[in-house]
Amino acid sequence: MLITKIITDMERGIKPVHPGEIIRYDYLEPLGLTIGALADSLGVTRPTLSAVVNGRSAVSPEMALRLAKAFDTTSDLWLGMQKNYDLYQARLKFNPDGIVKQIYKTELVL
Repeated sequence: MLITKIITDMERGIKPVHPGEIIRYDYLEPLGLTIGALADSLGVTRPTLSAVVNGRSAVSPEMALRLAKAFDTTSDLWLGMQKNYDLYQARLKFNPDGIVKQIYKTELVL
């Protein structure tokens, strides 16, 4: 399964994939499901699920709950994959120039 490969890759520092890829390659294709059929099962619109599957939208907490129920996984799994993907993307764009590190010393007054 792609999920197992992703966990191993993350431990090695390899780019995480968008959770939509997991939906496509671990669930839709092996089960012969269409995006429309899965969207109906999840109780969401086809465009909503399509945006997630194609990496145009993030997995929301509500979507994570729906996916967890449908695939007998956990919502934390889906949100964790999304967090890892988002953090990786943010690191690619992050520019630390202009950020000043500030440390404040606070004295305890008794």
